[in-house]
Amino acid sequence: MARAAPAGAARTRLQLQIPAMDCMVEEGQIRRLLQPLPGIGRLRFDLPARRLDVDAPAAAQAAILSVLTGAGFQVQVLDAGHAPTDRPGAATSALPASGCGCHGHDDDGHGHGHGHAHAHPAPAHHDHHHNHDGAHRHGEAVAPAQSTLPLDAAAIARRDRRAWQQALAALVIAAGAELLHLLAPETLPWRAAGMAVAALAIGLSGLAVFAKGLRALRHGRLDISALMSVAVTGAFLIGQWPEAAMVMALYTLAELIEARSVTRARQAIQGLLDLAPPQAEVRQSDGRWLTQPAASVARGARVRVRPGERLALDGRVVAGRSAVDQSPVTGESIPVDKTVGDEVWAGTINQQGTLEFEVGCAADETVLARIVQVVKDAQSRQAPIQRFIDRFAARYTPAVFVLALGVALGGPLLAGLSPLQAVYKALVLLVIACPCALVLSTPVTVVSALAAAARRGILVKGGEFLEQARHLRCVALDKTGTLTTGRPQLVGVATDAAPVLAIARALAARSDHPVSRAIAQGLAARGGATAPPVDIEVEDFRAEPGRGVEGRVGGRLWRLGQLGW
Repeated sequence: MARAAPAGAARTRLQLQIPAMDCMVEEGQIRRLLQPLPGIGRLRFDLPARRLDVDAPAAAQAAILSVLTGAGFQVQVLDAGHAPTDRPGAATSALPASGCGCHGHDDDGHGHGHGHAHAHPAPAHHDHHHNHDGAHRHGEAVAPAQSTLPLDAAAIARRDRRAWQQALAALVIAAGAELLHLLAPETLPWRAAGMAVAALAIGLSGLAVFAKGLRALRHGRLDISALMSVAVTGAFLIGQWPEAAMVMALYTLAELIEARSVTRARQAIQGLLDLAPPQAEVRQSDGRWLTQPAASVARGARVRVRPGERLALDGRVVAGRSAVDQSPVTGESIPVDKTVGDEVWAGTINQQGTLEFEVGCAADETVLARIVQVVKDAQSRQAPIQRFIDRFAARYTPAVFVLALGVALGGPLLAGLSPLQAVYKALVLLVIACPCALVLSTPVTVVSALAAAARRGILVKGGEFLEQARHLRCVALDKTGTLTTGRPQLVGVATDAAPVLAIARALAARSDHPVSRAIAQGLAARGGATAPPVDIEVEDFRAEPGRGVEGRVGGRLWRLGQLGW
């Protein structure tokens, strides 16, 4: 557990680029390195981008960099100046409730919400580059932010594509080494050719693994990469070069598959942000309306949204009436009527009339942005089972290494094996007993589950709560005593007057509102109309957003809508 920082210590969020942090193994190592440091708060890992955000006192930044570089990680400081927006024991509401969605409230201080999910809003990812003094540099491993730009999505995609191409090529070449070993004659030229082919396969697929393994061994750690490096090197040296090449190629391919699953899960979460358009139509000081990036719109600005458009920001309606589809944010299946004074949220869809609203918060503080952040934070927190697996692997891996060493040394003495046979069996033990499947599958499962739930509108605050779901025996749904399918139905009619029902059906058939469609279909099914709607001429038809529809039939004005209207 992290030790508390001195009272009153200024806290900042240190954003780091760590190129070698490409899987859950490095994430676990970095957690174990940083969490014991005084004052370390939340660690936010973004494995696809190889980035890490550390909430810590400003005075601890030098120690953080020293620990990471001392463990062999290359570190680039991207940002060391912005303050964290959250604090221990506090959270802001991630879901719209009473009051403006841009204003949050504290939870109970134990990390549990009061009946709904909470998010810790994070600031926008700035790409400002700062000069850092010598305290932020420890040898050549720490590069100043301005010298190397952080990896962008295109660079990451190119690097991953190249890694996949190399891994698949290594697998094909390793298969060729196996064929040479089985079919080629046991002569020196063919044997040398087979070893060269196997070495090429290992070089294509295993350089990163060897680099990680050597770094771990150099710093006294025995992790998965160290086990694989020792096993593959030993197998090659005792003449089992085809197996060494195939094991390394398959292991690298498995790592890439694991990384792909994590990336897809995180990209699914990031896709939620695409629900909000990147631009908004903003009223200027001279009264003109101009389109500008949503990220640049200030709090208090006046934004206009037309029928059929998505809202780019949160705010409060100051002019207009409309029905807004809020299902992307709240899951509510029926459009909600909005008028002056009502709250609206980014990502929702304006259905009918034009709305003007006053922006209540920045683009990175909207309800939708905080929904995305709560899932990202949940993914960055370890579940209890994951913490157990990490502790287990930290003890299990050295034990396997010692056991393999015992087999190599004791095999000739206790089992009558030749030294070569004993070493071979020890290497097989290293590969078979490697806990990579256990260590990698647990976090991948948690991240994938959180992403799958979020895509279906279910927000889970972390793996801990995901695990607790197995204890559920009943579920309470705050839905006014019922569940809706999003398709309202006409269930009763208070009059038998056929002419009135015919006019109601004629008006309802001319509107695309879900309630109007339900009335038109319900009356048609009941046979309550004496004539099809098309046979009743409706003049001056008009939809009044949030109220209903109206039109003239036979020169008389008829309205179909709310009783208050």
